Amino acid sequence: MKRDPLQPIVIKRIKKVHSGHTGGVWKIAYADFVTAMMAFFLLMWLLGSTTKGDLMGIQDYFRTPLKVALSGGSGSGDSSSVIQGGGTDLTRTHGQVKMGDIGKTKIINLQAAKAEIARDEAVKLKQLKSRVEKIFDANPRLGAYRKQIKLDLTSEGLRIQIIDDQNRPMFDTGRATVHDWMREILRELGALLNEVENKVSLAGHTDAAPYFLGDRGYSNWELSADRANASRRELVAGGIAENKIIRVVGLASSIPLNSADPFDPINRRISIVVLNKQTEEMITNEGTGVQVPDAEQAGEMIQAVTPGLDSPTPADIPQENK
Repeated sequence: MKRDPLQPIVIKRIKKVHSGHTGGVWKIAYADFVTAMMAFFLLMWLLGSTTKGDLMGIQDYFRTPLKVALSGGSGSGDSSSVIQGGGTDLTRTHGQVKMGDIGKTKIINLQAAKAEIARDEAVKLKQLKSRVEKIFDANPRLGAYRKQIKLDLTSEGLRIQIIDDQNRPMFDTGRATVHDWMREILRELGALLNEVENKVSLAGHTDAAPYFLGDRGYSNWELSADRANASRRELVAGGIAENKIIRVVGLASSIPLNSADPFDPINRRISIVVLNKQTEEMITNEGTGVQVPDAEQAGEMIQAVTPGLDSPTPADIPQENK
């Protein structure tokens, strides 16, 4: 049978569709999801049942590299590492530093600053000592009293001592009346000491010759305090500001200049100390409960005794040469 040439040829293609089985890939994804959820809820349970102290410990553990925490060595974020930075701020380039090292650095810097201040003060006090010496050398009238002026640098500062002499006393016998030559020296020093920023301390000293009534009446304690205060008035009259004098004390014969002979006239003296900052702070903080470091180096511990209101005057009491 012949085929009609005009009849189209139809090709049937059958597409087979597989249904049901997908290979089980979804089970793996589901298992991963369930595992993640279980881990999440386990973490939440642990955080909820852990005490605050334990949480802080865990937090500190992850903040500090284990090697640094245990041995104090360099950690991965330390500044000595090849890759700089680390710590809580990843943008830093200087590296992390242990808190203990920061404290040590601050202490070292503070000590260095105090040492630098002490050196500068020592230089200034030496310069002031030279200026005082030049005043006596340049003034012929004051130069006559040069042997009765003693200058030295102590742990408290620059000490200027005006020493009594048997033939040239500073005060009237047994009194706090200032002689003319002593007044001239004090007023000259008052003008000079007002030019420096340091505070000033005054102390009066006597020899060991006692009053008739001794400590029961007007004694060496009152006399030394009165003479120190009389010297303070002459310094103020010479030009020193009153607020620059922060201590005026009487020490009687408790600290003799010549301990071998407590009756030696050189034990009768007025001590003017241009204070360094450490001693100034120690005096200023007396009675406030503030502790000043290295207080034992600040100088001799002294006790101020003020005259009583009912104490008799020196004129009312028999007395020996003072």
